[in-house]
Amino acid sequence: MSLTPTRESVIRTPGGLSVNYRPRALLVGIGCLVLALVAAVFAIGSGEYPMAPGDVVRTLLGGGDTADAFIVNELRLPRTVTALLVGAGLGLCGAVFQAVVRNPLGSPDILGFTNGAAAGALLVIFLAGGSSALLAGGAVAGAVVTGTLIYALAWKRGMHGYRLVLVGVGATAILTGVNSYLITRAGITEASRAVLWMTGSLDGRGWDDVMPQTSGMVVLVPLVLLGCGRALRMMEMGDDAAYALGVRVERVRLTLLAAGVLLVALSAAAAGPVSFVALTAPQLARRLTKAPGPNLLPSLCMGAALLICADLVAQRAFGEHQLPVGVITGVLGGGYLVWLLATERRAGRI
Repeated sequence: MSLTPTRESVIRTPGGLSVNYRPRALLVGIGCLVLALVAAVFAIGSGEYPMAPGDVVRTLLGGGDTADAFIVNELRLPRTVTALLVGAGLGLCGAVFQAVVRNPLGSPDILGFTNGAAAGALLVIFLAGGSSALLAGGAVAGAVVTGTLIYALAWKRGMHGYRLVLVGVGATAILTGVNSYLITRAGITEASRAVLWMTGSLDGRGWDDVMPQTSGMVVLVPLVLLGCGRALRMMEMGDDAAYALGVRVERVRLTLLAAGVLLVALSAAAAGPVSFVALTAPQLARRLTKAPGPNLLPSLCMGAALLICADLVAQRAFGEHQLPVGVITGVLGGGYLVWLLATERRAGRI
């Protein structure tokens, strides 16, 4: 799909600050956010104790009886908040990686960062039992080590997108084997837990699982959107043009990669390595906005909408048999990847 330039609007504050935005991109972001919130209400109302959307909203606003408040606020809301935050984090980091490598295949699933986070988390599960804090720490450590190695191997007088993709594909293959080996060496209890976690699941999520993701998003989202968003748009014109406009390209690129790796790690710690959301969310957002550039905010909102809708399907579409959310995203995302590869091949880009 060809993207045509879109008109930008400007908001000026009394203090002299100005913010540029594209009306269509803003509408897409708002639409995805509304869809995510509506799906969240229906997801909270699902389960063995069904609740009407009106009852869910009333309970969230402080009404409802004690039983409703317990079911909504303590049992179901943490899972829903986790889905929204993980989806938003994956959508944002996917947009960052695709913009940095200038390749629609530049998602953490393909570049190896997700598998690196999974390796770190698996080690924590097998060695220390895997509390929420330890799991987050292990995932962050695994993703950081993997990201550092991939960056070092892909560096040659600068960072080239296709070189990073090729190194990442190799790292993914190696880490897939490592993770499979770790599972075979574990006891039956730890292996069963690890297999479910590796699929990508939101079952049993509590507020302890929400806090690491929330803390990371509070720091990383403003860093990416406000600190590096303008520079990233300039870098999409090419390194030389960005240098001419005063952008410190390698510093910005390294900062964005580090932020993306941390978002992947925290998302994996919260819900397991949920596949393909980081790949599809930025592409869908870009096609809806029809705007050039990384589309960071629409991708963030699209990721949240995709994951909460996938979780709703996983809970309600198969009767009493609930599926891990990673199964739904894997099936839909795999189909999208095949379509994307076919489109890129017809266009002569691969």
